[in-house]
Order: sequence, then structure tokens, then C-alpha cells
Amino acid sequence: MFVGRLRQACSRGTKTRRWPFVSCCCYLPGRMAKLHSGKGDHLDRTKENTRQQILTEAVVESICDLSPTVKSLSLRVNNEEFSFKAGQWVDFFIPSIKTVGGYSMSSAPHKLEHQGILELAVKFSQHPPAKWVHTQCQVGSKVRMRVGGDFNFDPQDGDQSKDLLLIAGGVGINPLYSIVQHVVDLHRVSLQRGETAYKPGRTVLLYSARDEGELLFREQILRLCQEVPDMSLQCFVTQQQEFKNPSQFPRPKVGRITQEVLKAELSGLHGDQTLSYICGPPPMIESMAHHLSCLGVDSANIKFEKWW
Repeated sequence: MFVGRLRQACSRGTKTRRWPFVSCCCYLPGRMAKLHSGKGDHLDRTKENTRQQILTEAVVESICDLSPTVKSLSLRVNNEEFSFKAGQWVDFFIPSIKTVGGYSMSSAPHKLEHQGILELAVKFSQHPPAKWVHTQCQVGSKVRMRVGGDFNFDPQDGDQSKDLLLIAGGVGINPLYSIVQHVVDLHRVSLQRGETAYKPGRTVLLYSARDEGELLFREQILRLCQEVPDMSLQCFVTQQQEFKNPSQFPRPKVGRITQEVLKAELSGLHGDQTLSYICGPPPMIESMAHHLSCLGVDSANIKFEKWW
């Protein structure tokens, strides 16, 4: 039913387009059902995704609160064969807990390559792995991890520059923050190596959360935007009306990310050379992808994390 309504809506005032919601690797009808169901565990929901074979041990090096509901883990990995692409996730195996977690990296590949550190941000829930992170995990705790996922940004030297439109909802910021940091690392390399290196295009991050307290990594992202002229952040809150005055941060907009907001941002990007990445609650993914499709964005350039 939703497919039919969406096709009809998108045909008004624009050319009729095929079902626009695609994974990062292919177009397959019916995939959005997996967004709604929430059934099955992480391994079952991601069984069709690309996965590495390496299962490596990691040690929790530090734990901190990012918000009242989200904890950050820094994990040390002593395995040179273990690597990931910006935007990917890990299967998260905890000793004594049967259920396997799945969490997107919130750090960039560069940090793992040069410091041996990988970072995760985990929102509290009654799901056994998330509950363990919030109630039992300690510095020195050991876990095992395996990298997977087709939602990633991994350009190579010689590739054509791409603009990025990143759309995050709540803790869905994690893989997009990893991508933002990777773009900054690519920018630094391009300044050092010149024309031989990949040169990032413009990056726009639209970030929506319930309230300011749940806008994770906002300070760090704003700092990165100051370093990279072609990077910008626009924040939205959906359940907050009053704000501290003065504040160290620009005031977020009240309300949801609308089609008009997307249209305005797309006007400053380079059309077919723009990739859109969406991560957040399933209804938000549907809404954002719907809006992008109605604005003429090619379905092949709409990427989302379908199991989140």
C-alpha cells in the first residue's frame, strides 16, 4: 500500500519514478518491509549484507556519557588486518551474552589505522547488548567484533569528486559522523598531496534529534566545519521549544527536516554528482527518501542503513 501511495505522490508535478528506496548495493522491491518489522536479531536482519571474515578481540579503553541516553565506547584493537570503511558497523559479541549487537562506528578509519582505536556510541535500551554497555561494561572489558555493511563512503584516488548530503536522526548520526570525519581526513590528504589525491566535494549534514541534549557530537562537527570550508551542519529539534540564552552553539531549528529544507540544500550541490546518505528511525528514512525522490534525486544516489 505504501509503495502505491508513494508512486502516486511522486508523480504529481514530476515524472513518475520507480520505487526509490534502494540499499547501497542494489534495487530490490519490498526491502522497506525490513525497516518496519524490527523482528529477528541483528545477525538475521543483516544476513544479506557484506561481512568480513575477521573476528577480532577488542578491549574497552574508555567509557563516557554523550547524552543522558547514549554512552561512547573507545575500544583498542590489536589486529592490523582489522579495518573498516566510514559508515560501516560491527557485529558486537559480548562474553556470557548470547544476543549479538550491531553498532555503527562513530570514529573514522584513520583513527583505527593510526591509533588502533575504534569508537561506538550506544543508546540505552533493554536489548541485552545495549543494556550491558550501560550497566555492566567497564574499562578493561573484552569483546569480539566483526565488520560488515554496505552503507559506506570510500572514494579512491582518481575518483570524481562527489558532494554529500547526510541526513541523520537521533543516534543515527553515528555512521554519518564517521563519514564526516573521513571527509575531513580526505581533505587533509588532498592538501598534502595535491592533484594525485581524491578531493572531497561539498558536504552538508542535516541532523535531527528530540532535543539539544541528544544532538551528539555537535561541538566536534562544528569544529570540523571550521576546518573545511565546504562542510556545513544544520540542526533540528522536534520536542523542544525553549533554549538557553546565550548558548555556545547556533540555535537549532524547531521542527522536522522538510522537503523544502532538502530542496534548498540540494540547490547548492552538484545534481548527479551528489550522494545522499540517510540513517535514523525507519519512518524518518522513508520520509527523507520519499522527499529526495520527489525532488528528482536518482534512486541510485540515495543510500540508507535499512536495518537500523
